[in-house]
Formats: sequence, C-alpha cells, structure tokens
Amino acid sequence: MNTPDGAPVAWMLRCLGYPTQERINGPDLMLRYCSHAEQTGESIFLYGGRIETLLLLEQRLKEDFPSLRIAGMHSPPFRKLTEEEDREIVEKINNSGASTVWVSLGCPKQEQWMADHRGRIKAVMIGVGAAFDYHAGTVRRAPLWMQMRGLEWLHRLCSEPSRLWKRYLVTNSIFVGLALSQLLLAPLTKRSRV
Repeated sequence: MNTPDGAPVAWMLRCLGYPTQERINGPDLMLRYCSHAEQTGESIFLYGGRIETLLLLEQRLKEDFPSLRIAGMHSPPFRKLTEEEDREIVEKINNSGASTVWVSLGCPKQEQWMADHRGRIKAVMIGVGAAFDYHAGTVRRAPLWMQMRGLEWLHRLCSEPSRLWKRYLVTNSIFVGLALSQLLLAPLTKRSRV
C-alpha cells in the first residue's frame, strides 16, 4: 500500500483534480491502525529498524495499546539477504498470522522490498519510513508546525544531513521536475481528450 506521505505529493494530487486529498504520513497512519487493530483483535508484524529500536517500539506500543497483538518483529541486516534468509523471513511473517506488515527500511529500500515480496507475503505491507524511530523515541520528529506546512523533510535533512542530503537533492529535484512537467502538460491532455 502506498499513501501520499509527503506534503508535496498531497499538494500535487490536489492540483491534479483530487481537491480533498490530505497527506497520509506513515507514522500517524501506523498509530491509527494500531488503535484499530487493538479493537478488532488483528495482529501486526514489524519489519525493519535496529533490534534496539524494535524493542523500544514494542514497549511503546504495548503502553499505548495494551491489547494490541504484535505477531512478530524482525530487524534485517544492513546488507542484501541471502535467498535462504529471505525465505526464512517470508515464512516467519506468513506463519505469524499478522494481517499487516509495517515496513520501516527508509525510502526507496522499503518500497523495493515490498515490491519484491508482493504475492509472497500474505498480509498487507505498508511502508512507514522513519515511523519506528519516531515512535521508539530514537529520532525526534519535526514540530507540528513544520509537519503542517510540508517542512518535515527539512527537519529531517537538518537532523541527518550526511545521510539524507543526496536523497533529498536527487529525489526532490526529480519530483519537482516531473511535477512541473505534469502540471504544464495536464491542460494539453485534457484538451486532447475533448
């Protein structure tokens, strides 16, 4: 499942004819779903992050949602999995009975992992970026005023410049270029359909 996590993506969707589209960010979606899962008895699986982060996250989720069923957690190594390791984690997730797998590997790694496991993981996979770190308290989230103005990326860049500068420079530039070309071509596309 993909959602318009970034404010610019939600803005772009509004420009393209979806006037009520809101930003649906991974961290908030995750907590809302945990509340729902606690009430319905569904179980979740947490995939990604460091083991220390997962343990802190598990503790936080159990405090906030005492009846939430966490079917399992897995902290993958910071390298490509072997075929055997990959088979084992797929089996572990599928045998857990979880209805959702929350994937926190960062972009684009988590999207690639979910795409590679489509049809193999028997649960809905949802990429949530830095949500595990935010909820575990290992990384500070942007202040609400920055989140509301679409500046969460700037807060993250200032917090982790050596890790994120290239990602934001490259991906944001590509996004802006593609968004502008789509907006400029949108009126032409509408006219050609008439």
